[in-house]
Amino acid sequence: MTYSQRVAQALLDIHAVTLSPDKPFTWASGLQAPIYTDNRLTISYPVVRQAIFNGMVEQIKLHFSDVEVIAGTATAGIPHAAWVAQTMELPLIYVRTKPKGHGQGKQIEGTLKEGQRVVVIDDLISTGGSVLNAVRAVNNAGGKVVGVIAAFTYGLSAATQNFMANGLKYYAVTDYMTLINVAKEANEISDEHLKSLQEWRNDPLRWSKQHAS
Repeated sequence: MTYSQRVAQALLDIHAVTLSPDKPFTWASGLQAPIYTDNRLTISYPVVRQAIFNGMVEQIKLHFSDVEVIAGTATAGIPHAAWVAQTMELPLIYVRTKPKGHGQGKQIEGTLKEGQRVVVIDDLISTGGSVLNAVRAVNNAGGKVVGVIAAFTYGLSAATQNFMANGLKYYAVTDYMTLINVAKEANEISDEHLKSLQEWRNDPLRWSKQHAS
């Protein structure tokens, strides 16, 4: 198994990712999806969380070796970012979804100096909208985001387009296609389920409409 495959299997084993093509989940957006991801569960499993943050460190060293600050998105990205920052002996900041409504009204916690190169860490990339909001907050505060690292990505075309529009690259420790193929190899899903899962990834909106109750 590759490193990505091992992490994908670990996510399945601890039920951080659940596949259910026959009984789709309803996301907050209203979209019907055959997958539900809760990577917050990984923080309770030392071996799994270490595999994730070690994978993130390797991705950063490979793609963003000039990084000066690690940023975590609130809330799910914060623990991973903290472990990465500690391992790489780098400063840590975290980014709120919006500025505080009291006190100094901060959106970014920690020390960020003008022009510092930042890698933003999130637990999951779907369309990329939320993490790109964090990217803009860091850039507006004087930092320079050089890239994004996630534990898992669905690999949707919407994310690719959003990141391209922002002139930014992102990488993940493991991804949707790897995960569903690992699940098939482990006989956790059928050939029919694999086909359905592939169809969702290729066109989530169409799949959702076809499977709406």
